[in-house]
Amino acid sequence: MKAAIIFGSSSDKAVMKKAADVFRDLGVEFSSHILSAHRVPELLKETLTQLEAEGTEVIIAGAGLAAHLPGVIASLTLIPVIGVPIASGGLGGLDALLSIVQMPKPIPVATVGVDNGANAAYLACQILGLKYPSLRERLAAFRAGMKAEFAEANKGVDL
Repeated sequence: MKAAIIFGSSSDKAVMKKAADVFRDLGVEFSSHILSAHRVPELLKETLTQLEAEGTEVIIAGAGLAAHLPGVIASLTLIPVIGVPIASGGLGGLDALLSIVQMPKPIPVATVGVDNGANAAYLACQILGLKYPSLRERLAAFRAGMKAEFAEANKGVDL
């Protein structure tokens, strides 16, 4: 199983690192790339061709402002794309969210909340888990642990 994380600027690293951390925790091989749909479109296309040849099965793409990167990637490949809108500029990420979620048919991009790189990786792992039972089992164990921690933390809550 293999995933890729692509984002348009080094200023997006902190948000996209959350996705990388989830992949590491769940044992998913991934590559990461800083590529811009506007500044280096030829390199983006070349990288997507390489990712396809390497067997990449899901891509997480983060972008702020007009947030064209996830949609451009989705238009150039059949690999599923999960978009992460990144807060930048004066609209707090709403512009990016709307740009990513409002893709015209038939070029969909799955979209998570603003700055939610972790959720993008969890969704990617769920997609990959359909094919890889061992990853599905790791996800199930993670969720069981999360539920147990929550239950333990809420024992005897007194206000």
